[in-house]
Amino acid sequence: MTTKKNKLEISFFEMFEQFVRESESGKRLQPNGKKISDGTIRNYINTCRIVKKFSETNHFLMRLKKTNFLTQRELLREKNYWKKFYIRFTDYLYKTSGHYDNYVSSIIKIIKTFFSWLNKDQSLNVGEFYKKFHLRNENIPILVLLPEELNFFIYNKEFENSLSLSLQKTKDLFVFGCTVALRFCDLLALQRSNIRIINETWYLSTRSKKTGAELIMRLPEYAIDILKKYFKLKNSKQILPKISNTNLNKNIKKLLEKAGFTNPVKKIREKRGQQKEILKNKNNNKVYRMCDLTSTHTMRRTAITTMLSLGVPEQVVRKISGHAAGSKEFYKYVFVSQNYMQNETDKMFEILKEKKLNLIENIV
Repeated sequence: MTTKKNKLEISFFEMFEQFVRESESGKRLQPNGKKISDGTIRNYINTCRIVKKFSETNHFLMRLKKTNFLTQRELLREKNYWKKFYIRFTDYLYKTSGHYDNYVSSIIKIIKTFFSWLNKDQSLNVGEFYKKFHLRNENIPILVLLPEELNFFIYNKEFENSLSLSLQKTKDLFVFGCTVALRFCDLLALQRSNIRIINETWYLSTRSKKTGAELIMRLPEYAIDILKKYFKLKNSKQILPKISNTNLNKNIKKLLEKAGFTNPVKKIREKRGQQKEILKNKNNNKVYRMCDLTSTHTMRRTAITTMLSLGVPEQVVRKISGHAAGSKEFYKYVFVSQNYMQNETDKMFEILKEKKLNLIENIV
């Protein structure tokens, strides 16, 4: 005999797995009609795994209930159930797993998307308790190379010649990435077909995997020299050295360390809105160095900031980077570049101080 409880209860994980399948198959699409990206689907799968682990380790039974026929007392109980889940789950993410606001918010955001899908796409009416799941925006500082620092890697041949073959390849890939502002996945996917040569002028022509945005960008001479170096390799469609993301991250750190980018940098993260400094070594209070915090992400960030710092209009940079006009992420680059330009204007005012005028009275 089917009880009222059996009719109202739904398996949380069965529905989450269906949510993932429909996202993978294309049955569920983005609001703009595009297919859900592979990276987003991986995040869905990871979120499901994390909730399962939380459920097992905290003995918290995950279930859904249709709210259509619940009494006021049952609705209140359901509201308290999801309030309890949010508190215990976020405690698990912060305290047990050691995550910070940015990551915790990304997990909660996916859970909220799942609940919205249940209500709107599946018409299951599981309630809107999830709207009380708060998201905390963490302002993570971006680490970039300033134009003078990028210039060093581009033009200092003595330093380049001192590098091993592996680090020379890393340097070439790093410089090219700091020039074209592509996401790492798009950078490594570049092939000979992405290069157009018109009247001896080289252009990079590509489309972003994530946003679908098209890019046609004229390449500077130093970037062309890098490409010509690897164009000599036969039977290869790739135009840049093949290095895995893991190895490239390690090599970039070595590259900057060898170049002397070892100044101490504070690594600040936020938990529940409270800033916390993260030390490289807690035992001796050793802080991070700039080279320690540099990664493949630095390339794209540096390219965007360099363009803005040296006067390329914001709308042109957004076109190249693929950011929307109101992007909060893009504003971070604008802020960093404005600080740089402020330093440049300070230099101008120092020069202005030296421009003295000696007036000579006319002798009648």
